[in-house]
Amino acid sequence: MSGDRAAPPVRLILLDIEGTTAPIAFVRDTLFPYAARTLPDFVRTHADSPDVASALAATRDIAPDRDPVGQLLDWIARDEKIAPLKTLQGLVWREGFARGELRAQLYPDVVPVLHAWKAAGYRLAVYSSGSAASQRLLYGHTDQGDLTGLFSAFHDLAMGSKKEAASYRAIAAAEGLAPGEILFLSDIAAELHAARDAGCRICQIVRPQDGTIVDPTLPHVADLAACDAHLEALSAA
Repeated sequence: MSGDRAAPPVRLILLDIEGTTAPIAFVRDTLFPYAARTLPDFVRTHADSPDVASALAATRDIAPDRDPVGQLLDWIARDEKIAPLKTLQGLVWREGFARGELRAQLYPDVVPVLHAWKAAGYRLAVYSSGSAASQRLLYGHTDQGDLTGLFSAFHDLAMGSKKEAASYRAIAAAEGLAPGEILFLSDIAAELHAARDAGCRICQIVRPQDGTIVDPTLPHVADLAACDAHLEALSAA
């Protein structure tokens, strides 16, 4: 790699979703309201589902003095990154995508760049606070077709918080790579600092549409196309 002969080559590009490949507005204005609107009925009609029962039990453990559905709706309103909520959101969205009521929107630069990276031999993976199941749903039902085949893995909060370095070490171990062989792309500075602390290469995606705040201590570009143009330099950062 340029400027650092000791650095291993990047083998895996790890991507955030919201604000990186998908507009924040799609998540905020479409996915979250859909979950808030449909979750109460979904929980009632699927009460016997083991996944639903487990998520409700976990919610009661976290907030024993609250009605679990009310607590879940409060978490949605505050965009909390809590595992049982993410599980139930994923289940609700699965029904929405299956019914054709939801269709994921991606930035126009994303699909061509992902195909180019895949063709160039990079492995692609996702790391999002949304459940792995909901990640597959989103990429399986986009306005540009089913993209799940581009990705080798979908990582969620089972790996840990996105703002903890240990989570990125866990992903590296799961992928059979050294952290330095991973390039993590996100719009959130705190996540990128954690990934860098773990030894990963990083780059902030700063999309004007989302009002992302640039962290001047991080390498940053405007979109994935710009990241592609400078991938070698970013990998050595």
